[in-house]
Amino acid sequence: MQKNELISISNEMCKELSLLINQEEEGNKEKVANFLLESAQIIMNLKEEKINEEGFTQSLFSNAYKDIATQSLSSYADTNEKIQKLTRLHEKTLSECHEQHIDLPSLTSKFDEIQTHMSDEVKKANEIITELISKVKTLEEKSNLDSLTKIYNRRALSTYLNKVCSNKKLSYEFHLLMLDIDDFKTVNDRYGHVTGDKVLIFIANILRQTLREGDKVFRYGGEEFIIILNRIDNEHCRLIIDRLLYLIRKNKLIYKKDSLGITTSIGVANYKNGDTPDSLIARADKALYKAKSNGKNQMFGI
Repeated sequence: MQKNELISISNEMCKELSLLINQEEEGNKEKVANFLLESAQIIMNLKEEKINEEGFTQSLFSNAYKDIATQSLSSYADTNEKIQKLTRLHEKTLSECHEQHIDLPSLTSKFDEIQTHMSDEVKKANEIITELISKVKTLEEKSNLDSLTKIYNRRALSTYLNKVCSNKKLSYEFHLLMLDIDDFKTVNDRYGHVTGDKVLIFIANILRQTLREGDKVFRYGGEEFIIILNRIDNEHCRLIIDRLLYLIRKNKLIYKKDSLGITTSIGVANYKNGDTPDSLIARADKALYKAKSNGKNQMFGI
């Protein structure tokens, strides 16, 4: 890795860390420490060829969804303040009605003015909401990286499989693995969704660190990941899967002094000529269901 590339990565990390600290009302050592630990893991697992991809360095530590959420909260606070002002004006008008004889034309005029302001603010709020929804949609359409785990997302998976499956004479073997975190709902219910996010990052980091250079990892959705093992036969595929299951089971996620034991189940589908992305994923999904039914923490399919 070139020195200038390391400088660029360090600058991005420091920028995001500064934003994180500034968002807190008071100093929060735990959040800073967690950010630095996660950043160190990201850098250690970084594959050099990714750095040249457009926007990749900027996406390592940033979260565009978080930026949109911040913008949403700021807009909400502004609208809320204006609504409160109108409410106070409304109360003042009613109070004046009790203190003097009612001047109906004047009262009607004031209420019409309040109603007009209220309608204008609601209209502006709706316009901002529409704009933010559009930004989220555009972000999802353009991004190939999952914002949480920093691995490829479902859109990237679709592009990759369409390209591979369109090759009618593929000259090498590959296997598609569908990995699902066992009892993930229980983790969310017991420890909260923040811990659930930590588990997803934990799994993504193990996958990145363990797999070979030419393999691909995608977040398929929720607690599911899809892994593409390229140029590999059944025997070696099984060895890699056994190692993944072992490493995930052996390593413990430490979060707020709790040691969380995580296991996963894996369904495997070997690519066959004529497969479509849908047929390949469907076979892996069916195999995953079998692995779950057989007791979890295991693989099924080969």
